[in-house]
Amino acid sequence: MPTLKNRRKVLDLMDRIGKLEQELYEELSKEGEKIKCDFASERIPLWDYIRKARPSYLLSAPVIYGMIVPALVMDLGVTIYQAICFPVYGIPKVNRREYIVIDRHRLPYLNALQKLNCAYCGYFNGLIAYVREIASRTEQFWCPIRHARRVREAHRRYWRFLPYGDGDHLMERWQKLRAELHRESEREENTLETKSS
Repeated sequence: MPTLKNRRKVLDLMDRIGKLEQELYEELSKEGEKIKCDFASERIPLWDYIRKARPSYLLSAPVIYGMIVPALVMDLGVTIYQAICFPVYGIPKVNRREYIVIDRHRLPYLNALQKLNCAYCGYFNGLIAYVREIASRTEQFWCPIRHARRVREAHRRYWRFLPYGDGDHLMERWQKLRAELHRESEREENTLETKSS
């Protein structure tokens, strides 16, 4: 069983990672203040863009754009899943708008096809992040145990999970992780109430 000192160290590292991520976002937001661009000279006319594309790019387009069908099905499926199941389990719902951001189509230096591609990528990558957060909350509720092998780019909740093979006081510790989700839900409700008043 991990020691209390070890557990505190893990939580401290997670806190530091969160603060570094916030600092990264703050620094990246400063970049936007300095950007200057001659939009007219940067814009590639649509037909030039298509004409100069590699033929293999054009032939692969139906495959790429065809992925919108399973993406929409997944979007609908997980949205219905969390709408029905999360209230039953007391898990806070994931706000879809915080994950799916489509705004690059407003950039004036992009042509129509570039704007479509940027909207598509914004939707698809945002959808994956949205689904991942729903799945991570589900995993924290139903199976918060880390894997025996290293997981590449584990979700942010993963490091709080119980170590693989450590079954001491399993249900008690499992219930604590569920309680964290419930507290998260209460915090979100209080935040919404504060904003609406």
